[in-house]
Amino acid sequence: MQDRFIHCIAALPTSLRDAILPILNQDFAGHIDAQQIADLCQTTGMTEKALLIGLLPIAAALAKPPISDFHVGAIAKGKSGDIYMGANLELSGEALCHSVHAEQSAISHAWLSGEQKIVDIIVNASPCGHCRQFINELVDGQQVNIHLPEQTTQSLSHYLPYAFGPADLNITEALLTKQQHGLDFDSADPMIIEALDHASLSYAPYTHSYAAVVLETQDGHTYCGRYAENAAFNPSMMPMQMALSTLIRHNRDLSEIKRAVLIESSLGKISLVGASMDALHACAPVELEHIVVEASD
Repeated sequence: MQDRFIHCIAALPTSLRDAILPILNQDFAGHIDAQQIADLCQTTGMTEKALLIGLLPIAAALAKPPISDFHVGAIAKGKSGDIYMGANLELSGEALCHSVHAEQSAISHAWLSGEQKIVDIIVNASPCGHCRQFINELVDGQQVNIHLPEQTTQSLSHYLPYAFGPADLNITEALLTKQQHGLDFDSADPMIIEALDHASLSYAPYTHSYAAVVLETQDGHTYCGRYAENAAFNPSMMPMQMALSTLIRHNRDLSEIKRAVLIESSLGKISLVGASMDALHACAPVELEHIVVEASD
């Protein structure tokens, strides 16, 4: 078991602790598939909602909040039945706008894993306005169920009435819809190829600034993030923050970063290079490789 789970495991009910321990191996990064969830429910005798709320301390253990020292975990359940944990991330010494909320982290985890629809969000407390707006960007976002401890499950429409979302800006393909943007750049560099692939899947309907970041650690592992825009603009999630969140979920330290690549579309109305450099330099003494690629859409 990873050291980061030691304290939270001790607080779990015995039946859940014994059942979850084999899953929390060195490779665990917050993903539990539908069959494992069904097995855990059967083994513990818990309902699925009770089980997922019971797993929130595991999700919170994935957090890295050096500013607030307040660990927040969230779980996104996809249409597949798989669950994806996420946690808050803060960058030491940097402006709070660089922070990642737990719900954003969980949703991005699901998106990077190929989910095309989120049906449930499980959190310990009512999502903040920022996260409600981010959830609203999803496919059928108003119908996403929000599960809270000891409270009746309600859809997002209960928490965000009279919502402003993609449809108000004539966007018909919401966040998590399968995207494929035409981006072209000739390179044999595997890291650049990976970044190009993720940029082509990014979500930027308001600026067309399709973008992705790939981070490489000292041992050659790579961790990616895609740009995810929002109809309200400010709740957009930067690809650098998504990549950093991915790296932390995989139990890596920010100091292990040795290379960072940002791919951006030439058609974009904005550039993410400045914000990405600020976030990267708060984590590691690495220069950002910035590549602008030709786009056909």
